[in-house]
Amino acid sequence: MTSLIACLSTGTGTWSQVYRIIRENPWDRVFIITNDFGAQKFEKNEKTELILVDFNAALEQIVGNIKQKLEGKISDFEVAVNIISGSGKEHTAILAAIIQLGLGFRLVVAGEKGLQSL
Repeated sequence: MTSLIACLSTGTGTWSQVYRIIRENPWDRVFIITNDFGAQKFEKNEKTELILVDFNAALEQIVGNIKQKLEGKISDFEVAVNIISGSGKEHTAILAAIIQLGLGFRLVVAGEKGLQSL
């Protein structure tokens, strides 16, 4: 399988979607982009790494932070990305960091019949 990068931030019901995607799929590694609140409340497993970000920082700073914390940790050329949770600013930062790392990506969601690529 591949690695998953997921945003875990605001949005009613979005955390359950992130949990479901992690639980129902055999990811090599899972990187959760979140803030202090998410880090305190999220129940991670042995494959999960939390990437702490200050979402109130400038966009360029958030991108650099994510990129720095992911650099050298993904051996594939592509990652699965779930951005169901969070805001446009957070999503933009995550996608920009992935692109700057030279990774391809596919957007994934938990659908009625399991994992769906969009």
